[in-house]
Order: sequence, then structure tokens, then C-alpha cells
Amino acid sequence: MTLHDTAAIPALQRPRADDRYPSRFGREVLITRRLDPVVWGEPGHGPLSESQLHYYTDHGYLHFDDLLNPEEVQTCLDELQRLRSDESLKDTDEAVIEPGSRELRSIFAVHRSSDVLKRLASHPKLVAIAQQLLGSDVYIHQSRVNYKGGFRGKEFYWHSDFETWHMEDGIPAMRMVSCSIALTANTPYNGPLMIIPGSHQRYISCVGATPDNHYKASLKQQDIGVPDDVSLTQLVEDFGITAPIGLAGSVTFFECNVMHGSSSNITPLPRSNVFLVYNSVHNTPVEPYCGLAPRPNFIAERQDFTPVGDA
Repeated sequence: MTLHDTAAIPALQRPRADDRYPSRFGREVLITRRLDPVVWGEPGHGPLSESQLHYYTDHGYLHFDDLLNPEEVQTCLDELQRLRSDESLKDTDEAVIEPGSRELRSIFAVHRSSDVLKRLASHPKLVAIAQQLLGSDVYIHQSRVNYKGGFRGKEFYWHSDFETWHMEDGIPAMRMVSCSIALTANTPYNGPLMIIPGSHQRYISCVGATPDNHYKASLKQQDIGVPDDVSLTQLVEDFGITAPIGLAGSVTFFECNVMHGSSSNITPLPRSNVFLVYNSVHNTPVEPYCGLAPRPNFIAERQDFTPVGDA
């Protein structure tokens, strides 16, 4: 890989001096090492064992089959079905509709609009794991429901969440963790989350300037901020691919920079997940590194950094 060629790029389109993870400025993809720790906490300061912390450091994810009990799962699933049946939601800013249909793809900021999902986001077991991984109190940077219905549920292409959160939201450091909670079975066949384990140790600087209001298109189909085929091939050759599948109630925590995605769902089996992003209270956003206006608050929290669980 070659270094970014910025000599002929206007000053306003060059990376900022304080940008440790520049992307979308160069003409070629650049793969570099991450500059931040993976685990910020310590053994004994939370529910995770030393071996679990080592596994997360090496692989970039942890999977649990039984963090939530069946009653909690059913309550959340009932809430997802209620939200999905509310036609008025489809016309709100928080709703993302599948390309070419009126089917819901995602609903954002569900920890604010739903009391049930607010309680889920504050679940002591989930929060304790996030706090230990990030070594601090945490707040919700983003929450959403992802619906991937049977037969026509669309894919989410390979990406690092941090690349987008850094460039478009202004998150300075890799001190965030995502939590995917399965409310239907995630099988090998219905478009489960796929992870390239170990890829979080590298940072992919992508090609292509960020358009204004990029989020409006990227939430339906992302084209900017995604790695090229050569980089993805290299990552897979080096690390492989895993799919942490499980029954309803299984939970996967994955590091903010790990490369992940999911294929389309052509089975009759729906796949619905709640997606929570915990960020350290010491890693709050600054001005976006892409030089554009921040994304809306329902996608990326910029106002309320109250630690989860506090009044």
C-alpha cells in the first residue's frame, strides 16, 4: 500500500493536524496499525475474566449465549413487533426503509423512543461488560433496531464502524464497543453478523470524499467509507471470517474498528437484532474529521453524555 497523496488536494480537503485516523482524503487505500488499546479496563474490574479480555484483544469480539433470560427476550421481541407494525414510524427521520420497498430496515434512537429498549440499553449485565472493556463509565452513542425480514432482507456491506463514527461524527479514539442482541435466531443461513476476527488491529483509510448529508444514502446502502476489494481480500487471507450465530437472546460485543458485515436474507427466517453502541465518557465527539456538519443527534449522540444507569 502507498501513502496518501495529498500534495494536490486543497487545504480544506486535507486531514486535520489532530486527525490520527485520516480517511477519505487520499487517492489510494492505506492500511495502518491502530494507535489505541483494544481493552481499556482490567481483570477484576468487571464480569469478564482475564482470558475473555485476552480473547477480545486478539479477536475483537465476545459472544454470549445466555446473558438475557427468556422473559427479557420475549418482552423486547414484542416491542420490536409493535414498532414494526406502526406505519407512522416509517415516515419519521429515525426510520430507514429498504431500497425499493416500504419495509423497515432500521429504526434509530430506540433507547429514547421505547421504554422497553431503554431498559435493555441500561441492562446491568450489558453495561458492566461495556464499562470493563472501555475502562470507564459509558453512554449510548447510537442505538437502533435492525430488521432483516425473510426472503428480501438486504445486506450490510463490509465496514468498520469506527471509520464512519470518526470521520462523520468526530469520535476521536477507538474507545467504543458495539453490542448486537439477537431477538430472533441468528443462523448460518439468514444473514448473520460476520466478523473478520483480528481486523480491528488495522485501520483502513478509504477512498472517496464524503458527500453532504451522506447519512441519508449510506444508511440504506453504503458506498463511501467502505474498504476496497484488495484490502478486504488481504484481511480475510490474514484473519479469516467468523459468524457468531446463536438463538434469540444471544449477545455479541464487537470492537468498534473490527471489519464486519452481513449478507442478504433469502430464507423465510427473519433476523432481528437490537444494536447498541457504548462510548466512553472520555471519548465524546469533536467536530467531524471529514470537515462537514455532524450527522443528526438520533444517529450520533452529541448532547447527552450521561452515563448509562445514572439518573
